[in-house]
Amino acid sequence: MNSKYYVPVGSAATGPFDLEVTPESAGWTESSLRVLTLAPGGSAELTTGDDEIIVVPLAGSASVSSEGTKFALTGRRSVFDGPSDFAYVGRASAYTVASATGGRFALCGARARQKFPFRYVPAADVSVELRGAGNCSRQVHNFGTADRFEADSIIACEVITPGGNWSSYPSHKHDENSDVESQLEEIYYFEIAEAGDTAVDFGGTGFGYHRVYGTPERPIEVLEEVRSGDVVLVPHGYHGPSIAAPGHHMYYLNVMAGPGEERSWNICDDPAHTWLRGSWEHQTVDPRLPLHAPSEGA
Repeated sequence: MNSKYYVPVGSAATGPFDLEVTPESAGWTESSLRVLTLAPGGSAELTTGDDEIIVVPLAGSASVSSEGTKFALTGRRSVFDGPSDFAYVGRASAYTVASATGGRFALCGARARQKFPFRYVPAADVSVELRGAGNCSRQVHNFGTADRFEADSIIACEVITPGGNWSSYPSHKHDENSDVESQLEEIYYFEIAEAGDTAVDFGGTGFGYHRVYGTPERPIEVLEEVRSGDVVLVPHGYHGPSIAAPGHHMYYLNVMAGPGEERSWNICDDPAHTWLRGSWEHQTVDPRLPLHAPSEGA
Protein backbone atom coordinates (compact mmCIF):
# COMPACT_ATOMS: atom_id res chain seq x y z
CA MET A 1 0.00 0.00 0.00
CA ASN A 2 1.34 3.41 -0.94
CA SER A 3 2.17 5.92 1.76
CA LYS A 4 0.00 9.01 2.24
CA TYR A 5 3.20 10.96 1.62
CA TYR A 6 3.44 9.61 -1.93
CA VAL A 7 1.53 11.58 -4.60
CA PRO A 8 1.39 9.62 -7.89
CA VAL A 9 1.34 11.51 -11.18
CA GLY A 10 -2.16 12.76 -12.00
CA SER A 11 -3.58 12.19 -8.51
CA ALA A 12 -3.25 15.84 -7.42
CA ALA A 13 -4.35 17.58 -10.62
CA THR A 14 -6.69 20.51 -9.95
CA GLY A 15 -7.93 23.35 -12.14
CA PRO A 16 -5.19 24.40 -14.56
CA PHE A 17 -2.50 22.40 -12.73
CA ASP A 18 -1.18 18.92 -13.46
CA LEU A 19 -0.05 18.90 -9.83
CA GLU A 20 -1.05 21.04 -6.88
CA VAL A 21 0.52 20.48 -3.47
CA THR A 22 -0.47 23.11 -0.93
CA PRO A 23 0.22 23.38 2.79
CA GLU A 24 -3.39 22.35 3.34
CA SER A 25 -3.23 19.27 1.11
CA ALA A 26 0.15 18.23 2.53
CA GLY A 27 -0.96 18.69 6.14
CA TRP A 28 1.74 21.21 6.99
CA THR A 29 2.11 25.00 7.01
CA GLU A 30 4.79 26.34 4.63
CA SER A 31 5.81 24.61 1.35
CA SER A 32 3.89 24.26 -1.91
CA LEU A 33 4.38 23.19 -5.52
CA ARG A 34 2.26 23.45 -8.63
CA VAL A 35 3.07 22.17 -12.12
CA LEU A 36 1.42 24.05 -14.99
CA THR A 37 1.28 22.73 -18.56
CA LEU A 38 0.42 25.26 -21.27
CA ALA A 39 -0.51 24.51 -24.86
CA PRO A 40 1.09 26.66 -27.57
CA GLY A 41 -0.32 30.15 -27.17
CA GLY A 42 -1.70 29.31 -23.73
CA SER A 43 -1.55 31.39 -20.57
CA ALA A 44 -2.65 31.33 -16.95
CA GLU A 45 -3.49 34.30 -14.74
CA LEU A 46 -2.50 33.57 -11.16
CA THR A 47 -2.02 35.17 -7.75
CA THR A 48 0.57 34.42 -5.10
CA GLY A 49 -1.59 35.19 -2.06
CA ASP A 50 0.40 34.54 1.11
CA ASP A 51 3.17 32.75 -0.82
CA GLU A 52 6.29 33.75 -2.69
CA ILE A 53 6.69 31.87 -5.99
CA ILE A 54 9.62 30.85 -8.17
CA VAL A 55 8.59 30.01 -11.76
CA VAL A 56 10.98 27.43 -13.26
CA PRO A 57 10.56 26.02 -16.79
CA LEU A 58 10.73 22.22 -16.76
CA ALA A 59 10.26 22.00 -20.53
CA GLY A 60 9.69 24.85 -22.97
CA SER A 61 9.86 28.63 -22.73
CA ALA A 62 7.49 31.22 -21.29
CA SER A 63 6.99 34.80 -20.30
CA VAL A 64 6.12 35.82 -16.76
CA SER A 65 4.40 39.18 -16.22
CA SER A 66 3.67 41.01 -12.96
CA GLU A 67 3.31 44.59 -11.80
CA GLY A 68 3.70 45.98 -15.31
CA THR A 69 6.95 44.11 -16.03
CA LYS A 70 7.45 41.09 -18.29
CA PHE A 71 10.36 38.64 -18.21
CA ALA A 72 11.04 36.17 -21.03
CA LEU A 73 12.21 32.77 -19.80
CA THR A 74 14.27 30.91 -22.41
CA GLY A 75 13.71 27.64 -20.58
CA ARG A 76 15.04 24.31 -21.87
CA ARG A 77 14.07 21.20 -23.82
CA SER A 78 13.97 19.06 -20.67
CA VAL A 79 15.20 19.09 -17.09
CA PHE A 80 18.26 17.09 -18.19
CA ASP A 81 19.54 19.94 -20.39
CA GLY A 82 21.14 21.89 -17.56
CA PRO A 83 19.75 24.69 -15.38
CA SER A 84 17.06 27.08 -16.57
CA ASP A 85 16.51 30.76 -16.10
CA PHE A 86 13.65 31.59 -13.72
CA ALA A 87 11.42 34.34 -12.34
CA TYR A 88 10.56 35.18 -8.75
CA VAL A 89 7.16 36.65 -7.79
CA GLY A 90 6.67 38.08 -4.30
CA ARG A 91 3.70 37.55 -2.00
CA ALA A 92 0.41 39.39 -2.59
CA SER A 93 1.05 39.68 -6.34
CA ALA A 94 -0.92 38.94 -9.50
CA TYR A 95 1.12 37.33 -12.28
CA THR A 96 0.65 35.71 -15.67
CA VAL A 97 2.56 32.79 -17.19
CA ALA A 98 2.25 32.56 -20.99
CA SER A 99 3.95 30.37 -23.58
CA ALA A 100 3.99 30.89 -27.34
CA THR A 101 5.26 27.37 -28.01
CA GLY A 102 3.84 25.51 -25.00
CA GLY A 103 5.60 23.84 -22.12
CA ARG A 104 5.60 22.58 -18.55
CA PHE A 105 6.43 24.93 -15.68
CA ALA A 106 7.03 24.46 -11.95
CA LEU A 107 5.63 27.04 -9.55
CA CYS A 108 7.65 26.55 -6.37
CA GLY A 109 6.03 28.20 -3.36
CA ALA A 110 6.45 29.01 0.31
CA ARG A 111 4.56 31.08 2.86
CA ALA A 112 6.20 34.49 3.12
CA ARG A 113 5.99 37.34 5.60
CA GLN A 114 8.05 39.89 3.64
CA LYS A 115 7.40 40.89 0.04
CA PHE A 116 10.46 40.85 -2.23
CA PRO A 117 10.46 42.43 -5.72
CA PHE A 118 9.61 40.68 -8.98
CA ARG A 119 12.93 39.46 -10.40
CA TYR A 120 14.56 37.46 -13.22
CA VAL A 121 17.70 35.29 -13.00
CA PRO A 122 19.41 33.96 -16.16
CA ALA A 123 20.52 30.34 -16.39
CA ALA A 124 24.16 31.42 -16.55
CA ASP A 125 23.85 32.76 -12.99
CA VAL A 126 22.59 29.46 -11.53
CA SER A 127 25.25 27.68 -9.49
CA VAL A 128 25.96 24.14 -10.72
CA GLU A 129 27.58 21.87 -8.14
CA LEU A 130 28.88 18.32 -8.46
CA ARG A 131 28.26 16.63 -5.13
CA GLY A 132 29.45 13.26 -3.85
CA ALA A 133 31.66 10.82 -5.78
CA GLY A 134 31.56 7.37 -7.38
CA ASN A 135 28.05 5.96 -7.50
CA CYS A 136 26.91 8.72 -5.11
CA SER A 137 27.76 11.43 -7.65
CA ARG A 138 25.00 13.88 -8.52
CA GLN A 139 24.57 17.31 -10.10
CA VAL A 140 22.87 20.08 -8.12
CA HIS A 141 21.40 23.31 -9.53
CA ASN A 142 21.32 25.72 -6.58
CA PHE A 143 18.96 28.24 -8.16
CA GLY A 144 16.91 29.09 -5.07
CA THR A 145 19.09 28.13 -2.13
CA ALA A 146 19.55 30.43 0.83
CA ASP A 147 23.19 31.18 0.02
CA ARG A 148 22.49 31.96 -3.66
CA PHE A 149 19.17 33.78 -3.90
CA GLU A 150 17.50 36.32 -1.63
CA ALA A 151 13.94 35.50 -0.58
CA ASP A 152 11.78 35.39 2.53
CA SER A 153 11.55 31.67 3.25
CA ILE A 154 11.69 29.48 0.12
CA ILE A 155 14.66 27.19 -0.51
CA ALA A 156 14.69 25.32 -3.82
CA CYS A 157 17.14 23.36 -5.94
CA GLU A 158 17.28 20.68 -8.65
CA VAL A 159 19.25 17.43 -8.51
CA ILE A 160 20.20 15.14 -11.40
CA THR A 161 21.26 11.61 -10.49
CA PRO A 162 22.81 9.54 -13.32
CA GLY A 163 21.30 6.12 -13.95
CA GLY A 164 22.51 3.59 -11.39
CA ASN A 165 23.59 6.22 -8.84
CA TRP A 166 22.31 7.14 -5.38
CA SER A 167 21.65 10.70 -4.21
CA SER A 168 20.18 12.36 -1.14
CA TYR A 169 22.64 10.09 0.64
CA PRO A 170 23.82 9.72 3.38
CA SER A 171 20.23 9.94 4.59
CA HIS A 172 19.69 13.18 6.47
CA LYS A 173 16.99 15.15 8.23
CA HIS A 174 16.02 18.75 8.94
CA ASP A 175 12.93 18.62 11.11
CA GLU A 176 13.77 20.72 14.17
CA ASN A 177 15.35 24.09 14.81
CA SER A 178 18.62 23.57 16.67
CA ASP A 179 22.30 24.45 16.46
CA VAL A 180 22.73 21.84 13.70
CA GLU A 181 19.32 21.62 12.01
CA SER A 182 16.68 23.78 10.37
CA GLN A 183 13.02 22.78 10.53
CA LEU A 184 11.99 22.48 6.88
CA GLU A 185 9.08 20.79 5.10
CA GLU A 186 10.31 19.32 1.82
CA ILE A 187 8.73 18.36 -1.50
CA TYR A 188 10.45 16.00 -3.96
CA TYR A 189 9.09 16.21 -7.52
CA PHE A 190 10.54 13.58 -9.90
CA GLU A 191 11.12 13.26 -13.63
CA ILE A 192 12.88 10.23 -15.12
CA ALA A 193 14.76 10.09 -18.44
CA GLU A 194 13.98 7.66 -21.21
CA ALA A 195 16.38 4.74 -21.56
CA GLY A 196 19.69 5.92 -23.00
CA ASP A 197 18.39 9.46 -23.60
CA THR A 198 17.71 12.71 -21.78
CA ALA A 199 14.13 13.12 -22.97
CA VAL A 200 11.66 12.84 -20.09
CA ASP A 201 9.82 9.53 -19.82
CA PHE A 202 6.13 9.98 -18.98
CA GLY A 203 4.20 6.71 -18.91
CA GLY A 204 7.21 4.63 -19.95
CA THR A 205 9.63 2.27 -18.26
CA GLY A 206 11.85 4.75 -16.40
CA PHE A 207 11.74 4.62 -12.62
CA GLY A 208 13.65 5.12 -9.38
CA TYR A 209 13.14 4.71 -5.63
CA HIS A 210 12.91 7.13 -2.73
CA ARG A 211 13.10 6.47 1.00
CA VAL A 212 11.93 8.38 4.11
CA TYR A 213 12.17 7.00 7.65
CA GLY A 214 11.80 8.46 11.10
CA THR A 215 13.08 8.24 14.64
CA PRO A 216 11.47 6.35 17.54
CA GLU A 217 10.07 9.65 18.77
CA ARG A 218 8.70 10.68 15.34
CA PRO A 219 8.13 7.60 13.19
CA ILE A 220 7.49 7.78 9.45
CA GLU A 221 7.91 5.06 6.84
CA VAL A 222 8.04 5.70 3.08
CA LEU A 223 9.63 3.56 0.37
CA GLU A 224 8.21 4.30 -3.06
CA GLU A 225 8.92 3.51 -6.68
CA VAL A 226 8.83 6.90 -8.39
CA ARG A 227 8.22 7.80 -12.03
CA SER A 228 7.92 11.05 -13.98
CA GLY A 229 5.46 13.43 -12.36
CA ASP A 230 5.40 11.68 -8.98
CA VAL A 231 5.91 13.52 -5.69
CA VAL A 232 7.11 12.42 -2.25
CA LEU A 233 6.40 14.65 0.76
CA VAL A 234 8.88 14.84 3.64
CA PRO A 235 7.21 16.40 6.70
CA HIS A 236 9.96 15.08 9.01
CA GLY A 237 12.45 12.27 9.39
CA TYR A 238 15.53 11.06 7.56
CA HIS A 239 15.19 11.02 3.79
CA GLY A 240 17.30 9.30 1.18
CA PRO A 241 18.52 7.60 -0.70
CA SER A 242 16.98 8.57 -4.01
CA ILE A 243 18.03 5.77 -6.35
CA ALA A 244 18.05 6.04 -10.16
CA ALA A 245 17.51 2.77 -12.00
CA PRO A 246 20.42 1.84 -14.30
CA GLY A 247 19.86 3.30 -17.77
CA HIS A 248 17.53 6.04 -16.53
CA HIS A 249 18.79 9.39 -15.23
CA MET A 250 16.69 10.78 -12.37
CA TYR A 251 15.75 14.42 -11.82
CA TYR A 252 14.10 15.84 -8.75
CA LEU A 253 13.05 19.32 -7.77
CA ASN A 254 13.27 20.10 -4.05
CA VAL A 255 11.08 22.81 -2.53
CA MET A 256 11.57 23.58 1.17
CA ALA A 257 10.41 26.10 3.73
CA GLY A 258 9.98 26.22 7.49
CA PRO A 259 8.46 28.33 10.24
CA GLY A 260 11.79 29.44 11.72
CA GLU A 261 13.06 33.00 11.63
CA GLU A 262 16.29 32.03 9.85
CA ARG A 263 16.20 30.96 6.18
CA SER A 264 18.83 28.24 6.11
CA TRP A 265 19.37 24.59 5.13
CA ASN A 266 21.07 22.91 8.07
CA ILE A 267 20.97 19.12 8.08
CA CYS A 268 21.88 16.22 10.33
CA ASP A 269 23.05 12.92 8.79
CA ASP A 270 21.82 9.56 10.00
CA PRO A 271 24.74 8.72 12.33
CA ALA A 272 24.81 5.17 10.98
CA HIS A 273 25.72 6.38 7.49
CA THR A 274 27.59 9.68 7.81
CA TRP A 275 30.95 7.85 7.54
CA LEU A 276 30.21 7.48 3.83
CA ARG A 277 31.20 11.10 3.16
CA GLY A 278 34.79 10.28 4.06
CA SER A 279 34.90 7.55 1.41
CA TRP A 280 34.36 10.14 -1.34
CA GLU A 281 37.87 11.51 -0.77
CA HIS A 282 39.28 8.42 -2.48
CA GLN A 283 36.81 8.34 -5.40
CA THR A 284 36.32 10.46 -8.52
CA VAL A 285 33.12 12.15 -9.62
CA ASP A 286 31.06 10.13 -12.10
CA PRO A 287 32.48 11.05 -15.55
CA ARG A 288 28.96 11.37 -16.96
CA LEU A 289 28.63 14.61 -15.00
CA PRO A 290 27.96 17.40 -15.54
CA LEU A 291 25.01 16.81 -17.83
CA HIS A 292 24.77 19.76 -20.24
CA ALA A 293 26.17 22.30 -17.78
CA PRO A 294 29.60 23.47 -16.57
CA SER A 295 30.50 22.68 -12.97
CA GLU A 296 31.70 25.03 -10.25
CA GLY A 297 33.42 22.13 -8.51
CA ALA A 298 32.64 19.22 -6.25
